[in-house]
Amino acid sequence: MSASDTHESQVDRQFGARAADYVASAVHAAGADLDALAALCRDVPHARVLDLGCGGGHVSYAVAPHVRAVTALDLSQAMLDAVAAEAARRGLTNLDTRRAAVEALPFPDAAFDRVLTRYSAHHWADVPTALREAHRVLKPGGRLGLVDVIHPGPPLLDTHLQAWELLRDPSHVRDYGEAEWRAMLTEAGFVPGAVQRWRVRMEFASWVARMGTPAASVVVIRALQEGAPEAVREHFGVEADGSFFVDVIMVESEVG
Repeated sequence: MSASDTHESQVDRQFGARAADYVASAVHAAGADLDALAALCRDVPHARVLDLGCGGGHVSYAVAPHVRAVTALDLSQAMLDAVAAEAARRGLTNLDTRRAAVEALPFPDAAFDRVLTRYSAHHWADVPTALREAHRVLKPGGRLGLVDVIHPGPPLLDTHLQAWELLRDPSHVRDYGEAEWRAMLTEAGFVPGAVQRWRVRMEFASWVARMGTPAASVVVIRALQEGAPEAVREHFGVEADGSFFVDVIMVESEVG
């Protein structure tokens, strides 16, 4: 079994068991970042859209009413089954699902007008390969909209964020920085364009519950938060109950 297979199995286990929680997740079901991604599709009613690492399907639900077709792709079949059920409940007949890894997309070249991804890329085992695949399946003139948590830059802040994330979810790989994203997108053949930035509050109890984080790991996360230097606590706005804020960006890129 390869390292990639092991990671894929871990992602499938982690998220498959929590599929209903992600479909119902308030933090994923709304937000300025979701609106911004949907806006990339509102002027292209003919578009075919690929939602990479669709999770609870919220990007797909947001764009489906505005485009010809949406394919929600994820590693977890349980997650895809939950998305398909929710799409049927909403009457979104132009939304289909596909199980695959982002590093090996099962589509021909130039199959989509838009590729979107939201809060997924920090789980990808091989981001450069995934971005090259996204570029391959986009039509000339197509656009990629990528939203994810980023690390804030200084190593002290970066280290604490990654530690909290990994303790909460063993399938976490890395929250990349804005400069890293621009470099990886460029290397994959994209032309990075507009960037939007937000601060998003993570309500601690639901954040760990959504992932089924073991109680022992929750205790360690809280201990790390409480013992963190003031600069860390201040930047992330750590609250008495462990809730905190993360930095989120959306990068819109065109096929180069």
